[in-house]
Amino acid sequence: QVQLVESGGGLVQPGGSLRLSCAASGFTFNNYNMYWYRQAPGKEREFVATISSVGGRINYADSVKGRFTISRDNAKNTVYLQMNNLKAEDTAVYYCKAENIWRGSYWGQGTQVTVSS
Repeated sequence: QVQLVESGGGLVQPGGSLRLSCAASGFTFNNYNMYWYRQAPGKEREFVATISSVGGRINYADSVKGRFTISRDNAKNTVYLQMNNLKAEDTAVYYCKAENIWRGSYWGQGTQVTVSS
């Protein structure tokens, strides 16, 4: 059974930091590119960051460049999103996605991040 379980969300003040984790199981993790997306209330889900299957290619949305860092540990079947200097506009539900062009994609259930004073 495929599972992607996000954790690490919560309430943080502007300028603060959070580290999200996404633990994968039920598929061969190191064959999949991993993504973080987010969805704010009333808005469409948007791309945040991606890391290739062995970590050689990383890309970020312009809105998070310089503040967020994506990484993965294939030995632990986990992808991370380190978020620094958080802003109110980063408030959203954050989702991880696993994607393989031959085998399809999977989504996690999301974790809430709220940036507020």
